[in-house]
Amino acid sequence: MRNLEEQKRYERAKNRVEELKKFYNNLFSYIVIIGVLAAFNYYLNQWSYAWFLWAAFGWGIGIVFHAIKAFKVNPMFNKDWEERKIRKYMEEEEGRQRQMWE
Repeated sequence: MRNLEEQKRYERAKNRVEELKKFYNNLFSYIVIIGVLAAFNYYLNQWSYAWFLWAAFGWGIGIVFHAIKAFKVNPMFNKDWEERKIRKYMEEEEGRQRQMWE
């Protein structure tokens, strides 16, 4: 029993590390690509129209949501929240089945 519980904790920790790794890779890509777009924008028109900001803003919104999920800031993305909802719906279903048989 202890090994099973330890294995579950290991899997949860491994999944968390994978999620953080994906976030940091996404953030690194964002910094590099937006930097290249900014340099290209400056080379073309010396900031007369900073069009790269549209890409930075759009991708930045995605980065924010990814950070919220990766760092578990929002309880809606939390695994505990999911498990509580699953238990709640299972209990509701069980209650309906009991009423049906009574």
